[in-house]
Amino acid sequence: MTIGIGLIGASRIARDTMIPAMRNHPECEVVSVFSSNPERGKTYAAENNIPHAASSLTELLADTDVHAVYISTTNELHHQQVLAAAKAGKHILCEKPLAMNLNESQEMITACHEAGVVLATNHQLRVGDGICKMRALISEGAIGKPLAARVFHAVYLPDYLQGWRLNNPSAGAGVVLDIVVHDIDMLRCVLNAEPTEVVSLSQHAGLATHDMVEDGNMAVFRFDNDLIAQVHTAFTTRYADNGIEVHGSEGSLIINNVLGRELSDPVILKNAEGEQQFELTQHSIDDKTIYLFIDAIQGQGEPGCSGEDGERSLAAALACLESARTGNRIEI
Repeated sequence: MTIGIGLIGASRIARDTMIPAMRNHPECEVVSVFSSNPERGKTYAAENNIPHAASSLTELLADTDVHAVYISTTNELHHQQVLAAAKAGKHILCEKPLAMNLNESQEMITACHEAGVVLATNHQLRVGDGICKMRALISEGAIGKPLAARVFHAVYLPDYLQGWRLNNPSAGAGVVLDIVVHDIDMLRCVLNAEPTEVVSLSQHAGLATHDMVEDGNMAVFRFDNDLIAQVHTAFTTRYADNGIEVHGSEGSLIINNVLGRELSDPVILKNAEGEQQFELTQHSIDDKTIYLFIDAIQGQGEPGCSGEDGERSLAAALACLESARTGNRIEI
């Protein structure tokens, strides 16, 4: 049957990326949207050809044409909205970070298990072709024992996003919950390993307008395979590239321009035999996220990133924040 999706949040990311991805799936359609501002919801529905604008969350969740929801509200709202959706029997794709703390995320995961609904976290980077190829090469032993990694993901936050992300700590503002949580999730996937501790420094370089909101961070994570990884993120760098390097006992893997939604550069393997490039045929990571989500709803596999994965990546990001706040090394 066709899976009807209701949007919780009349957001830009839903408009620009997720609605097109949903409409690219032959068994999926967007049937309703809820915004906390009813007029905005009506306008959003009209502009995006969505049949219905719900006047309340209760109305959207009571709609029998809505089988699943995509939540793209600000971070502090995820917890209660996921609980409400699970209680209504709706499958859930929730934006990252999954929650504001681990008590919330555990309650969300438990509620979805008890309701028998899929809970997926939208950590889309892990499903990209470049990341999947790098994970496969590491798993095959292409670089020997992984020893170290470096992620560079410093960007300039576009003007249209310079709102709550820079000034509202109660909503989960700052670069750590916006970008570090993505990068650590991607590293967990690439390395097939879990972070165990972190030490980090945050930066206030002038873009964030609240003294409790960081606009830059540099962190070093240790993983349970003893690999150490440096992660640099920022909202303040206009001209930086992005990428990931993983260095092992027998070789190195490098991929640039992989931490966005566009086709990344080739995966480069360097070892004693020289340099080898693996060209990619990247499909939309958002399309792939939706396909995996719909498959999971239909009982055919797991979503690209589960609720449990979202919680583990959240735990690492929260530890990163705590290390920066206290100046201590923090166990995850």
